[in-house]
Amino acid sequence: MASTSYCATPSPSLRCSAILFPTSASASPFLPFAVPPLFPRRLAISTPRIRIPKVASALESLVQESDDEDEEDEEDGAGMFKEEAWAAADERDAVRSPELDVPELEELPEQWRRSRIAWLCKELPAYKHSTFTRILNAQRKWITQEDATYIAVHCLRIRNNDAAYRVFSWMERQHWYRFNFALVTRVADFLGREGKVEKCREMLEAMVKQGRVPAESTFHILTIAYLSTPQGRGLEHACTIYNQMIQMGGYKPRLSLHNSLFRALVSKTGGAAKHNLRQAEFVYHNIVTTNLEVHKEVYAGLIWLHSYQDVIDRERIAALRKEMKRAGFGESVDVLVSVMRAFSKEGRVQETEATWREILQRGSEIPAQAYVCRMEAYARSGERMKSLDIFREMKRQSIPPNVATYHKIIEIMANAKEVDVAEQLMDEFAESNMKHLMPAFLSLMYMYLDLDMHEKLELAFSKCLARCRPNRILYTIYLESLVRAGNVEKAEEVFDEMHKKGTIGTNTKSCNIMLRGYISAEDYKKAEKVYDMMCKKKYDVNEESLEKLETGLRLGKKLAVKPIPVSMKLDQEQREILIGLLLGGTQIESHAQRGPHIVNFKFQEDSDAHSVLRVHIHERFFEWLTPASRSFDDESKIPYEFSTIPHLHFGFFADQFFLKGQPVLPKLVHRWLSPRVLAYWFMFGGFKLKSGDIVLKVSGGSSEGVERIVNSLHAQSLPSKVKRKGQFFWIGFQGSNADSFWKTIEPYVLDGFLSLKTQESSNTGSGEDQDTDSDDDIHRSGSEE
Repeated sequence: MASTSYCATPSPSLRCSAILFPTSASASPFLPFAVPPLFPRRLAISTPRIRIPKVASALESLVQESDDEDEEDEEDGAGMFKEEAWAAADERDAVRSPELDVPELEELPEQWRRSRIAWLCKELPAYKHSTFTRILNAQRKWITQEDATYIAVHCLRIRNNDAAYRVFSWMERQHWYRFNFALVTRVADFLGREGKVEKCREMLEAMVKQGRVPAESTFHILTIAYLSTPQGRGLEHACTIYNQMIQMGGYKPRLSLHNSLFRALVSKTGGAAKHNLRQAEFVYHNIVTTNLEVHKEVYAGLIWLHSYQDVIDRERIAALRKEMKRAGFGESVDVLVSVMRAFSKEGRVQETEATWREILQRGSEIPAQAYVCRMEAYARSGERMKSLDIFREMKRQSIPPNVATYHKIIEIMANAKEVDVAEQLMDEFAESNMKHLMPAFLSLMYMYLDLDMHEKLELAFSKCLARCRPNRILYTIYLESLVRAGNVEKAEEVFDEMHKKGTIGTNTKSCNIMLRGYISAEDYKKAEKVYDMMCKKKYDVNEESLEKLETGLRLGKKLAVKPIPVSMKLDQEQREILIGLLLGGTQIESHAQRGPHIVNFKFQEDSDAHSVLRVHIHERFFEWLTPASRSFDDESKIPYEFSTIPHLHFGFFADQFFLKGQPVLPKLVHRWLSPRVLAYWFMFGGFKLKSGDIVLKVSGGSSEGVERIVNSLHAQSLPSKVKRKGQFFWIGFQGSNADSFWKTIEPYVLDGFLSLKTQESSNTGSGEDQDTDSDDDIHRSGSEE
């Protein structure tokens, strides 16, 4: 038998060269970059000379050989270049993977072995998870690694990559398994081409654990696969793999890969993309240092990203403009608008106007953003009425104002305390039927608050509630207005409403406002309760309010206020919330070996539902968060990832939900499925489909654990159906069962959350593998009517 070692050199006719190729057509490359076209290729695998003889033994007889053996389960505003696609189909062909050598079937000495291998190659791809594993388990007495390798390669040849992955996963669990770098690379590359990013990533990490540097092809394909992931954290993962490709492997990626990643980094709106500047600069650095051609759009993208930064790096922008000119590229209108934006943020009127004149000389259509930059420049220089003149000039030029234009001019007029003008602009904006009115309402309310126009502020608050989804900032401004107006009773109602509404919540600022309100009304008993709550949540207490509270209590012959020593302990609500999030995929890790544990809260940036949930969880677990995670008063600045402090209280949950760092289902999980737990599980890892059905993703599920959950739900009169897709189980509630489930969790679901989850249910995988195979043979408790 020919050796299957990746370093062996058998005859060329036996060699299976893994040249990568796309399994389907993909999108065009990054912008109109002048990348030399790559010719499509076919997989250069030698034509299989498999002769499948008639097999006398049937499936039942093969399986019967191991009936007494234990069956093993299988391992569980638009961006700058909005309309361009991410990657070329040819990019998946860009690099070669290591050569994998396998023997031909007729070279095997035993006829019975050839017959059985041929039969397995024919039958296995047709079966799903459990039957697939059962058939392989029946072959343990005779099958070797060389035999299983041949079967896996055969599955790749017929483009059944999932079957190849299952064969490889089964091989890993056998006592005779030896790590085969070439085979792992081949399977990983094929999975990556098919978009199975989690499985491909798993195999890449397996190579690293073996002390091997993954092949350039694996890094390349996985980066492109993550960029092609429509939702979730695909871009973040793509950047991680790209960085590892350069730093760990020392590889020099092709220009097309650099361009594809850069294109993705600048594909979001300016405010969302500005955090990608560091990674974009790294991509640019790699293009330059490897002597590749820097395209015009890369210069334009970097200047665009720099123009959105809070602190403008004028020297860097000037250097990029010089390099762009030296490369022979002219500055487009988009680049000039980016330069105007950078100048306007610093109030540099002369430079802004000079750039404006350059745009006018082009004779092309003037973008509305250029007018916004001029208004911003004059406002920052103190000439706010000049900004209004520019806005009116824009309308005279028959350039319809957009949402950003209205936001900016209303903000400028509100800061200038031009009440009549701001109100007129707000009415005009509202009548235009444009969306995103909230920033304009907030600017108007801040103006009313500064001018003590509390009645108008309350009216604006009511209008905003009718037109927009409320947030904490809106309620906090209204609460401040009520306290300043002396209406403490109404302020108390609003404060209680904020605290009860999970989508709003309270924070340091709102608690200090309410504390000041109670003190001003000399209601020290209620003030003391607010103070106690603030101590428990570790909110910073205003020193002036604390002195007044201490003085008031002393006059009432009570002891002076002292900071209350708080014993850190999770309350019942927090425990149930945490269980629900852990079922949905939240991670816990050890701070040190056998030390206290940390909870890592991670939410999807492109999910409106997760955006709302992250604010709620940040408020509910505020006292447990690290100081860095607690330093955000503005909810819009709360990060999508934050962690708790290390604490022994989290050790119980770590022991129950994780085993050797991998998620598992606790043995007692069926006892913890309260309505609140189910509600947070649904909000974090579930969806309501347009059909009305509800599905929940199980993180770290095993068949036994899922069965306990299903049986527990059935005992609560919530029959469900289970399917397995890829590495995850999904529990579904259909028809009337979905209605019953919703009635159970509705009291604990955040206001307005259902509509958000329904809108996002079109991609229930949330960036995970969308495996075409599903295991319908497991745990159908009460689901068949």
